[in-house]
Amino acid sequence: MNAHEKQSPSSGIRYQELLDQETVPVPAHLRQTRNPDIGTMRLDPANYTSTEQHRLEMAHLWMKTWQFACREEDIPEVGDHLLYEVGDLSLIVVRSGADDIKGFFNSCLHRGRRLVSEEGCKQSFRCPYHAWTWNLDGSNKFIPCKSDFAHAGEEELRLPEARVGRWQGFVFVNPDADCGPLEDFLQVLPAHLDRYDLADCYKALHIAKVIHCNWKAALEAFMESYHVIATHPQLLTFMGDANAQYDLLSDHVSRSITANAVTSPHMEPPPQQQVMEDTLRESGRVFTAGELAVPEGMSARTFLAALNREQFGELFRRDFSDATDAELLDAILYWLFPNIEIWGGYLANIVYRSRPNGQDPDSCIFEIMVLQRVPTGDTKPRGVPVHVLGEQERFSDAEELGVLGKVFDQDLDNLPDVQRGLKVAAMNGAKGLILGNYQESRILQLHQMIERQIRGGKAPA
Repeated sequence: MNAHEKQSPSSGIRYQELLDQETVPVPAHLRQTRNPDIGTMRLDPANYTSTEQHRLEMAHLWMKTWQFACREEDIPEVGDHLLYEVGDLSLIVVRSGADDIKGFFNSCLHRGRRLVSEEGCKQSFRCPYHAWTWNLDGSNKFIPCKSDFAHAGEEELRLPEARVGRWQGFVFVNPDADCGPLEDFLQVLPAHLDRYDLADCYKALHIAKVIHCNWKAALEAFMESYHVIATHPQLLTFMGDANAQYDLLSDHVSRSITANAVTSPHMEPPPQQQVMEDTLRESGRVFTAGELAVPEGMSARTFLAALNREQFGELFRRDFSDATDAELLDAILYWLFPNIEIWGGYLANIVYRSRPNGQDPDSCIFEIMVLQRVPTGDTKPRGVPVHVLGEQERFSDAEELGVLGKVFDQDLDNLPDVQRGLKVAAMNGAKGLILGNYQESRILQLHQMIERQIRGGKAPA
C-alpha cells in the first residue's frame, strides 16, 4: 500500500493484523491491499430513479457487457435451457452439446415471437406461431412452405447468438458480438478465486425476489459493512464491521473482507464464550450442534476456525489443513462488474445478482445463490431450481436460508424506503449523495465504471 491509498477509519485491529495471527501460510491474494484514491463523487440520485439513466444503461451496459447468466450445473444435459433476461433483453442459454453452451436471442426470425417462455429440456426450438423450428446449434430445422422464403439464405436463417464464456462453473453471456474475451474481462478475479475450486461446487440454493428499488441500490447493500451497526445490531458481538478491508483490485473487480468471530469496535468486547455462541446462533457460517466451550486461553475465532477445518474435512472428504482461519470464517466478498458478487473462501460460497426488472428503474430482480462443495468422489448434482418469492413473502419465509433469512430481511427491508428517499433527494437541491471515503469506495467505483461504460470506455470527467 502506498501513501496515496486509503485506510480504514477504525481504531480497532486492522484486518491484516488478524492475518498476522494465522498459523498456516496466508495466500498472496489475502495479503494484497489496494484502495487507491479514485477521487470523490457526489452521486446524483437520478442515477437510481430516472428512465433516461435506465435507457442509457440498457444500451451501453447490459447490451455491451459480460454478465453472469447461470451455472453449468443448471443445464447439465444436452437440450437443457433457461432464460437470461434483463430489461427487454431475453436470451436462451442452452446446453447444445456435451461440452458446448450457446446463447440465442429469444426471438423468431419470421415474425418476432418469443421462441421460449420457460426453462426446460428440448432438442429443438419451435415457434408456436408458425412452427418455424431451430436445432440446438442455431441452424434452421424446419419452415412450413419453405420455398416461399427462398430469398433468405441458410445463414440468414440461423438464430443470432450472444457470446458465451465460462469460468469456474459460471456461464457468462455478452450480447455484443464484438466484445473482448471473458478471460480479459475477469481481470484479477481468477487469480483470487481459482484456489477455491468453484467449478467443483454446485448450486445448492437459489432464491429470487422482485425488490422495489433500483438494481444498483440492491447490489450496494452488500458492498460495505458500514450498515451493520444500524441494520444488523445482533451481529456486532462477532463481526468486525468497522475493521473491514476494502480493495479496488482492478476496474472490474473490488473486494471487501469482514472478519467473523471478532467483536465490532463499536462495542466493548464480551467474553469469548459469548462471541462463540453468538457466531454459532446468528452467523450461519459454522455448522455444528450441541453445547461447546471455548478452551481457556483460546479465542473464539481460533476455536471456530478449527471446528470448521475438522468438520469441512469430514463432510467434503478433503484436507483443509492449509486453509487459513480467514478462509474458513470470514466474509470475503468480490464484486465483478456490473452486477455479481461472489464470496471467496471455503465456506458455502454465496453469490448475489441484481438486475433491472423490465423497464422499471424503481424495481429489480435480486437473487441469492449458495454454492456448496461436492464431496470428493461424489457426482455433482443438478443445480436447484430458483425459488421465487412472492410480493408478500419475506426471505425468512425461505426455510432453506436458515438464520440468514432474518439477516437478508434486515438488508432488503431498507431498500424500498431507500428508493423512495432517492426520489426525494432528487428534489431537494442538495449537491448529491455523500459517500464514505474508504468504507464506501467500492460503491463509488461501481458508479464510475457505469459512467465510463456509458461514455464508451472513457474515464469520467
